[in-house]
Amino acid sequence: MKQDYYEILGVDKNASAAEIKKAYRKKAIEYHPDKNPGDAKAEEMFKSAAEAYEVLSDPDKKARYDQFGHAAFEGGGGFGGGMNMEDIFSQFGDIFGSAFGGGFGGFGGFGGGGQRRIKGSNMRIRVKLSLEEVAHGVEKKVKVRRKVQAAGVTYKTCTTCNGTGQVTKITNTILGRMQTATTCSTCKGSGQIIDKRPSDADAQGLKVVEETVSIKIPAGVEEGMQLKVSGKGNEAPGNGIPGDLLVAIETKEHPTLKREGDNLHYDLYISISDAVLGTSKEIDTVSGKVRIKLEPGIQSGKILRLRGKGINSINGYGSGDLLVHVNVWTPKELNKEQREFFEKMQQDDNFEPKPEKTDKSFFEKVKDMFS
Repeated sequence: MKQDYYEILGVDKNASAAEIKKAYRKKAIEYHPDKNPGDAKAEEMFKSAAEAYEVLSDPDKKARYDQFGHAAFEGGGGFGGGMNMEDIFSQFGDIFGSAFGGGFGGFGGFGGGGQRRIKGSNMRIRVKLSLEEVAHGVEKKVKVRRKVQAAGVTYKTCTTCNGTGQVTKITNTILGRMQTATTCSTCKGSGQIIDKRPSDADAQGLKVVEETVSIKIPAGVEEGMQLKVSGKGNEAPGNGIPGDLLVAIETKEHPTLKREGDNLHYDLYISISDAVLGTSKEIDTVSGKVRIKLEPGIQSGKILRLRGKGINSINGYGSGDLLVHVNVWTPKELNKEQREFFEKMQQDDNFEPKPEKTDKSFFEKVKDMFS
């Protein structure tokens, strides 16, 4: 069985995002290939830590993992353990900072001599969804204004670090001469600086453009979840790694349906005569209106379950149900004829409450609903 992600990083389930990031950095540095050359076991630990962090650093994936464990990502639904060294350094290289002099040999986005590819900044937007869109999933096209590299920008070797991406400093100490390497502040470690840029570009050679981005939103997302569209954030100078577009999910309130997990609730109000004689009623679902039949003598508080009429699970494990709560509406004002009718019914034994043992109390119905 796969090891628990929290155990891999050495944190508990209540750890904050900052604590998870700190724990991953510690593990990644411990098992970094530069510190453990040729050690296959250390390399596997390095990859396992990256896999754990990839899931636990994403609020959406973390919530799914907390609920379903590794099963949440079976069948290609999540991380999948397919990251290689290049993927790890490309996606998480900023985690290490200058722990290895700002470079990682020839791995991922880091070139020989300590040069590194700068990652562009992430962008954040909010997308508001209807309950119907949440239930079935939807593809949204949104317009974003992002920074991209302007046409005509050229680069030259950084004169501060001579293209290495690092600046070496020698300090005399009582123990002798000490040499330290830090990321070049002029080129930010990329080894190159702008040579020429067009008038519409900023100091980094970037310009703002409006683009339409397509976002595939899976069924079952919830308010507050965050999705990531890789590479659709701001671009980085010098052909660096583009940032990501982070999509915060908001949901619109439905006029008649209330969500609870993957289940939906609907309050159906009927008259006393409908309850006595039986009837059929049209109700809302996330797939359109449906008509349901109410048997004669139906009691207030009855819960009807329409299986599969709820929200499609975000993990692909079926759908929730629609629970219809029957409420018998009692009129507050009566005319003379109506009052006389009900006064007569008061004397009729057939209208005396006679609950059967099979008639469950409200508490029992709620208990059944959540079992």
